[in-house]
Amino acid sequence: MIVYGKNVIKEAIFTDRPIYKIYIDERFSDHHFLKFLKDKQLDYVKVSKGELNRMTQNAVHQGIVADLKAYDYFNLEDVIDASKVQRFLILDGIEDPHNLGAIMRTAEAVQLDGIIISKKGQVLLNATVAKVSSGAIEHVPVILVSNINQTILKLKEHNIWVIGTDGTTDKTYDDMPLELSIAIVLGNEGEGIRPLVKQNCDMLVKIPMFGKINSLNVSVAAALMMYKAIK
Repeated sequence: MIVYGKNVIKEAIFTDRPIYKIYIDERFSDHHFLKFLKDKQLDYVKVSKGELNRMTQNAVHQGIVADLKAYDYFNLEDVIDASKVQRFLILDGIEDPHNLGAIMRTAEAVQLDGIIISKKGQVLLNATVAKVSSGAIEHVPVILVSNINQTILKLKEHNIWVIGTDGTTDKTYDDMPLELSIAIVLGNEGEGIRPLVKQNCDMLVKIPMFGKINSLNVSVAAALMMYKAIK
């Protein structure tokens, strides 16, 4: 898998992810990063900026690209721990990799127990997600499931409350039962949570808003919900 960016590659190295090859801009001038690679006994190949642009489809690669082992997904059963109060996110159809990457960055900051995503209708882990996450992709468990609704039922079997976000409900995020393990559902950027997923939630809450614009970017909404959930 091709990824790019200093933080992404550095975190991959820190976590001992298998790295097959590192490519660096022949004009790369970050001597601290080069020393870091040398200290870790990692070789690299110098190539032109144009070659890096081609490899990353003209992304902001910061002059460094790596071919490494693809990111692993987790099984739900491997992440659930009944001995502690846990916090999960369920993403119901997030399509923008920038949003997923930003959500992962906040999830790492709050030490979220996991992000649950579906195999269909959802952006998966890719180079853009990794870059926007600024390396958080190495530290946040991502659980890949076949069906969100069936997964919600499994979470309930483990006494995990499923809380959907809905701007039309009367309850706010202040009403979340923080003494319980919870999984917060965030919907698609345009359509929100699908009706059946919403029906399967134990409760619906909204983020209080007082301005004239009544919607938030999903990554911003996710950050607010995550920080509220760990209060």
